Formats: sequence, C-alpha cells, structure tokens
Amino acid sequence: MDLGLDIDRIEPRQTRESVPKIVSYLMGPTFTTRDGTEIYYKDWGDKSAPVVTFSHGWPLNSDNWENQMFFLSNAGFRTVAWDRRGHGRSSQPWDGNDMDTYASDADQLFAHLNLTDVVMVGHSTGGGEVARFAAKHGGNGRVKKAVLVGAVTPLMVKTEANPEGTPIKVFDGFRDAMLKNRAQFFLDVPTGPFFGFNRPNATVSQGLIQSWWDQGMQAGFKNAFDCIKAFSETDFTDDLKSLDIPVLLLHGDDDQVVPIQAAALKAIELLKQGTLKVIPGGQHALPNLNIDEVNSILLEFIKA
Repeated sequence: MDLGLDIDRIEPRQTRESVPKIVSYLMGPTFTTRDGTEIYYKDWGDKSAPVVTFSHGWPLNSDNWENQMFFLSNAGFRTVAWDRRGHGRSSQPWDGNDMDTYASDADQLFAHLNLTDVVMVGHSTGGGEVARFAAKHGGNGRVKKAVLVGAVTPLMVKTEANPEGTPIKVFDGFRDAMLKNRAQFFLDVPTGPFFGFNRPNATVSQGLIQSWWDQGMQAGFKNAFDCIKAFSETDFTDDLKSLDIPVLLLHGDDDQVVPIQAAALKAIELLKQGTLKVIPGGQHALPNLNIDEVNSILLEFIKA
C-alpha cells in the first residue's frame, strides 16, 4: 500500500500528520471516540452484506473471535469486531472503564461505519456490553438480534437478591492477583478454569493458553483491573427486560467462570424473545473449544 510517505525523509513538523498513517497501515483501522480514545477494529467481508458484530471477553481482544468472523465472512456476511478501550490495540485511557462507556464507544463505532440492522454477538464481558448496547443504543433498527455466549448477564456477583452469584471475595482475589503478579495470574486463568483444562482427561492446548496470555497482557493494567468491577458488579436485569428483539443465550453447563445457574438460566426468564441453547459439558471458552458447533448455531440463528 502506498502511504504517500518517504519514511527516511519525514521532517519533524510532519510527524503529527504522518504517524497516524503509519500506525493505521501497520496495525489496521482505528477511529477516535469523543473523549479521544483510539478504538481498533476489524471490518471483514463484503461491505454491502448483512452485518454481524462481535464483542470480546475480559481481558482479551477481537482476535478471540477470528474463527467465527472468518466463517461468517465466507458465508456471505460482513463481520465487525473491535478491541474494547484499554484492551488489545486500542488506546489505554485512565477513565471510562465501565459498561456505559463501553456501550457508548460501540455506539460511536456503529455511527462511524454506518451500521444498521445488525446481529450482535458477545462473549462473557462482551455479552454484557451487547445487552447494554442493545438496550440503550439499539433502537430504530440498529440491532435486530443478539447472541450472548457465556455472558455475565444478568449479574455475576452474589447479593441478597442474587444468591446464586459469585461471592465478591472471588473478584477481590482477581484484583489481588493482578496487583501481586499479573503475568502469572493471566497464565493461571487459561491453564485452569477458562478452557476447562483443569478437568480430568482434558486435552490441554498450549497454543490456546499462550494466545489468552498474549491477548491479556496487551490490555492496559488499569483498564483490565477496572473491568473486573464492570463485568462482575454491573446489573443487566433491566437491560434484558427491555429488549424487544430475538436473543439467543448460548452457554456451557460446565462453565466454571460464569456458572450457568446464575447467568443464562436466570437471563432466559427476563427476556421477551429469548432462546436458551445449552452445550453439554461446555466450558466458558465455547468460541475457542466448540468452533464448528458455535459457528453452526450462529449461522442458523442469524438466518432464521
């Protein structure tokens, strides 16, 4: 690609103008939010085709959806995914690490790309982001369907009203582990519960463990730290109740990160047009471990 630049002859005064071009060429497209955050995104497939978007989990980035994006792009869809602020190749702002801001960033990306009549797919934390986006910004034909995969909805943390939830001390433990040794913590999670490699007779993939670690370590420290509160303590009950679109809940019944009892089994009771699909023996990382099954389920739901 010709950037119209002679790198060896860039004058100092040209730097401000030239660097964004170089970064965009090397890394991929980005756009700037109203608060100045650079959001990296992928936009694959035929730009005139029906749109499917993907929102990733914590502390990962859009790379975690590459199998589904590739499959659906080849099936005739336009697929779009982004690195949440503070994650992956997006910039690392100090503030705005909360669900409302995540949804607002996505809203601005939708406007930037003029996306309408979209099917939104979100995994784990990304499922919460999709629920918040669809409830707050998805009207007027912007979002026609949603898929929540191993999603944190309606509420992860244990409260008096949510006795099946995960005790707050677990999430405090996440924060303590990050402060003590983030690199080791981000190795322990994929080695154990995320992929279910701690289960007897599990087939361990070092590649998946390494990919998770690589993606996690790309996230800004404070962004990943703050996001623990965002995914664990945000209550999506009202978001789910307000949705007037078909919503597919896809969850593994052996999910050790977001247990199904406090998530999909509760969320289905709140949705007006909800469908629950349970994967027997399924772990949290369904998009990575059950690739063909997830792809088939997504395609069937999108086309229905």
